[in-house]
Amino acid sequence: MKQALRFFLVLSFFFSGANAQRVRIDTEAGSLVLELYADKAPGTVANFLRYVDDKRYDGATFYRVVRMDNQATSPVKIEVIQGGLGTDSTRMFPPIAQETTQKTGLKHLDGTLSMARGLPNSGASEFFICINAQPELDFGGKRNPDGQGFAAFGRVVEGMEIVRRIQQGETGQPGPTNAYSNPLQLLKKPVRILRINRIH
Repeated sequence: MKQALRFFLVLSFFFSGANAQRVRIDTEAGSLVLELYADKAPGTVANFLRYVDDKRYDGATFYRVVRMDNQATSPVKIEVIQGGLGTDSTRMFPPIAQETTQKTGLKHLDGTLSMARGLPNSGASEFFICINAQPELDFGGKRNPDGQGFAAFGRVVEGMEIVRRIQQGETGQPGPTNAYSNPLQLLKKPVRILRINRIH
């Protein structure tokens, strides 16, 4: 009986993430390891890995951080850091269909990796990482008026202290407000992404 239970636990561990795709993000502030949920959000993960494999994120930045003190005009508060290609549309692939949390069953929890977007089905290169649970980013949440939420597709498994350090960076840059940036939330010194690589 004990042997059968031990075998079951090992098998469960194997299928619950031991063989999941992981990537490493090396930044000027330190390194993160992310686990991607290809079984639940296959389209979003494939899109992210396309950028990774094509080295399009190498030299990109974490450029936006959202804290309680820099979103005074927003009725629904969130806490995230956002990275990607920013305004460099020449390096972006076409937008992808949105895999909502209603479809995937995922939630925006502490450390969740998700796709940034404006309109539905407009996500492409920009991504964010949650600090603390952010249910208003799930399907039906109020952060985006359309109620579709955002496409969660992974989580940080190592390096949340780096995420929190980046979030505390000094903000306030001149520039337009759009789906990907708010001048009050733009880092004065964006954190450079040195490289993103698959690690297994």
